[in-house]
Amino acid sequence: MLATLRSVLEIESVAAEADDLGPLLDEAGRPRRPVVVVDADSDRAQLERAVANLRGSGSIVVTVTRTSTPLPPLVEIADVSLARAPVEAEDGRTVAVPDPLAALAWLQAQVDANPRAALTLAWMLREGAELSVDHGLAAESAAYSMLLAGGEFRQWLDQRGPARPIAGGERVQVSRSGDTLSIRLNRPGRRNAVDAGMRDALGEALSLAEWDGSLAVEVSGAGPSFSSGGDLDEFGTADDPPTAHLVRVTASVGAVLHRLRDRTTVRVHGVCMGAGVELPAFAGRVVAAPGTTFTLPEIGMGLIPGAGGTVSIPRRIGAPRALWLALAGVPLDAPTALAWGLVDAIG
Repeated sequence: MLATLRSVLEIESVAAEADDLGPLLDEAGRPRRPVVVVDADSDRAQLERAVANLRGSGSIVVTVTRTSTPLPPLVEIADVSLARAPVEAEDGRTVAVPDPLAALAWLQAQVDANPRAALTLAWMLREGAELSVDHGLAAESAAYSMLLAGGEFRQWLDQRGPARPIAGGERVQVSRSGDTLSIRLNRPGRRNAVDAGMRDALGEALSLAEWDGSLAVEVSGAGPSFSSGGDLDEFGTADDPPTAHLVRVTASVGAVLHRLRDRTTVRVHGVCMGAGVELPAFAGRVVAAPGTTFTLPEIGMGLIPGAGGTVSIPRRIGAPRALWLALAGVPLDAPTALAWGLVDAIG
């Protein structure tokens, strides 16, 4: 009921005048309306005015319909469009869910918890299609480093508590058979969490294929999961965000995978979170084992994807679905990932 009433009230506001929504930020710089909802089941005349008023909105624009037929003009101006599954016309800009109003309420709650991170991501994805991969990675890293110094991330760090010691050991296993270079993530006890050591080892292994253009590359992971993403015990250890930004850009594994994409296959399984989704998406071919799940948890930490996901994932599934995946923070199953194009095969 709350979501329904909120939708109706906001369609009346945005259909009148864009200025009626008021400023995006309050006097203290806090987002006061990070999400604007457009009820696609409202009066058609109101919808036409809403479309005109919301182009270029600073808020995250979410359109929702209780039907299976999203309206094209609304989809065009929306950051995320929610419709009842299954949608009649499959569209990469629409997310089909069992209950659109419940999905809307969940999304609003996630954004309200970390509005600065959510808005930063939405704005980046709007502009990302215009950027090259290298420029997109640099922009992502700058935004990520900025959020590392923000209050939302500090709150998450306080909730996480003290970090555990990070043990040493071989991070990556590398072998060659003929013209195939096999790279295996090798921290099964930590679900192949990516720390600085693994990042550097991956970069070194992939450099072999950059030197030898005849090599095909296959990447996999040891243990029950491909990768749980960035090592949470390493988060918050950077004392200097600008330096962390420079390191992230110059040591980007995603940039190397992009350059090698036509020769690279990544085989994923189990839990794929954060970097475990973002890095495979750069590869030319991604094969998921049955039962694989994909999650982007960073917004809940007051951050945005920082391993290249704002660049790699939208290029596979489109910016609206990438934004939904990140804002909702819920697992995506392998069949849906295949239907969206996040993976290329299940097997």
